[in-house]
Amino acid sequence: MIAIGPKDLPVAIRTVTAMMKKARGMAAEFQGHVDEMMREANLSDVKSEINKIRRFDFKSAAEQTIDPDGSLRQTVSDTAVMAPRTTVVAPKVEEEEVPDAPPFIPPAAARRKPVPAFIPPGTKRWGF
Repeated sequence: MIAIGPKDLPVAIRTVTAMMKKARGMAAEFQGHVDEMMREANLSDVKSEINKIRRFDFKSAAEQTIDPDGSLRQTVSDTAVMAPRTTVVAPKVEEEEVPDAPPFIPPAAARRKPVPAFIPPGTKRWGF
C-alpha cells in the first residue's frame, strides 16, 4: 500500500496519467506496425498470386493433364508422318433441270387435299 500526502497527490495523478498515455501510445504504435506488416504480407501474397496467374500457361497445363507421358503426341506425330497426304476429288454430278416453282401459292390451293387418281363409284366428294 502506498500512502501519498495531499500536497503530492496532484503530481502523482499527473505522473500516472502521463505514464498511461505513453503506454497507450506505445501500444497503438506497436499495433500500427503489426497492422502495416500484415498489410504488406497480404499485398505481397496477392501480388505473388497475380503474378502466378499472369505466368500461367494453359496450353502446357492442358497437355500435361491430358498426355503426361507424351505418348499421345508421339502417336499422332508418327501417324501423320506415315500416312501420305491424298486429295479427295468429288465426282462431278450432272445438274438436272428443275422446273421453276411459282412465286406464290394461294392458301386455298396449298390446303387442298390431293384428288386420288381413282375414285370408286358412289363416293360423295365434299368441297371439290
